Amino acid sequence: MIELNEGQKAPDFTANDQNGNSISLSSFSGKDIILYFYPKDDTPGCTAEACSFRDNYQSLTGQGFIVLGVSTDDEKSHLKFINKHSLPFPLIADTDKKIVEAYGVWVEKNMYGKKYMGVARKTFIIGKDGNIRKIIDKVDTKNSSAQVLDLLK
Repeated sequence: MIELNEGQKAPDFTANDQNGNSISLSSFSGKDIILYFYPKDDTPGCTAEACSFRDNYQSLTGQGFIVLGVSTDDEKSHLKFINKHSLPFPLIADTDKKIVEAYGVWVEKNMYGKKYMGVARKTFIIGKDGNIRKIIDKVDTKNSSAQVLDLLK
């Protein structure tokens, strides 16, 4: 499994957002990016996390950040999730799991003794130079945007 560290170059990727538009990380070169990975659209923890970024979106963009969410759900699921919760940022559909694997967040999980592969909740703050500035391994779903803002103080 890949493990990325702060200071490393963030892996580039190209995938579709909820509208079928192709998005590449490299197209945001020169901007600060909050790239957050989450397990599944419209589940309680993932909704709390997305809504935290939504509720503080103006504060984040006011500081020059681009917010991008990534899960292995498809475009249709992302669009429904965005519309239901009025999310103002793109969600990237990583249905082939290339992005989650490149970022080391496709991991073995264990629920009620059953092992399965899934997306680990993790946030990467990527600087204007394309390098990873900070990694949040223990995401507080209800306060995910505050965690990011606190790290940047």
